[in-house]
Amino acid sequence: MEIGALYTAFVFTLIVIVTLFKGVRIVPQGSKWVIQRLGKYHSTLSPGLNFIIPYFDKVAYKVTTKDIVLDIPSQDVITMDNVVIIANAVAFINIVHPEKAVYGVENYIIAIQNLVQTSLRSIIGEMQLDDALSSRDTIKAKLKTSISDDISDWGITLKTVEIQDINPSPTMQKAMEEQAAAERQRRATVTRADGEKQAAILEAEGRLEASKRDAQAKIVLADASQQAIEKVTQAIKDQELPVMYLLGEKYIESIRAMATSANGKTIVLPADIPAAVRGIMGGVTK
Repeated sequence: MEIGALYTAFVFTLIVIVTLFKGVRIVPQGSKWVIQRLGKYHSTLSPGLNFIIPYFDKVAYKVTTKDIVLDIPSQDVITMDNVVIIANAVAFINIVHPEKAVYGVENYIIAIQNLVQTSLRSIIGEMQLDDALSSRDTIKAKLKTSISDDISDWGITLKTVEIQDINPSPTMQKAMEEQAAAERQRRATVTRADGEKQAAILEAEGRLEASKRDAQAKIVLADASQQAIEKVTQAIKDQELPVMYLLGEKYIESIRAMATSANGKTIVLPADIPAAVRGIMGGVTK
C-alpha cells in the first residue's frame, strides 16, 4: 500500500513538473513566437519570459525579427526594344507582424522572391536597352514602390532592394563588342585621314610661303643690285679704274668658288688679271 502511494505521488509530481515546463516559454531576443490555442491563432509571444496554457496552447511558429537578406536569382528580361538582358537583385526585409507573415502566405520567402522577379521584369520591359543599363536608381525606386504595398499585407516591411547586375546576354554582349570595335575603327580611320589632310595642307602652305619669300628675296636683291649699279655709275662716271677694281674683285671671288667646288680639279689663273678684266669689259669701255 505504501509503495502504491509513493508511485502515485511520483507520477503526480512528474505531471506537475511537465505541466509547469510546458507552460513556461522563454523567447530569445530577435524572435517572436506565434501561439495557437486548439489549432487557432491565439497570440504572439515577445522576447523574454512568457506563460501559456499547457496542452491547449502550442508554439506553432518561431519567427525572427531581424532583417532578412533575400537573394533574387538571375533571370532573363526582355527590354522594350526586344533585347535580352540578365538581371538579379537582393532585398532586405523585416517581419513586423509574424502572425500575418505565417498565416497570410504559404511561404513568404518564395513569395517575395517571385514578386521581386515579376516586378523587375515588368519595370525593365518598359525601358529601352540603354536606359535599362544606365538607370539602376530608377529601377530600384520603382521596384521598391511596387513591392512595398504588396508585402505590407503580410506584415513584412521592405527595408531596401538593390540591383546587383544588369548585363546583356552573351550574344548581345558579343554584338555590342563588335559594334564598339567597328565604331572605334571608324573613328581611328577618320582621325588618321584628318591628320593626313592637315599635314598636306600645312606642307602646301609651307611651300607657298617659301615661294613668296623667295620671290620677295629676289626682288629685294634685284633692287639692291640696281641701286648698287646706279650708285657705282654715278660715282665712277668716266673713270675706268674703280670699275676695274670692282670687276676684278668679283672675278677673283668667282675663281675661288670654282677652285673650292667639288667638281673643281685644276684652275689656271691668267698671268695678267687686269688685262683679263679689261678684256671682259672691253665692250663696255669702248
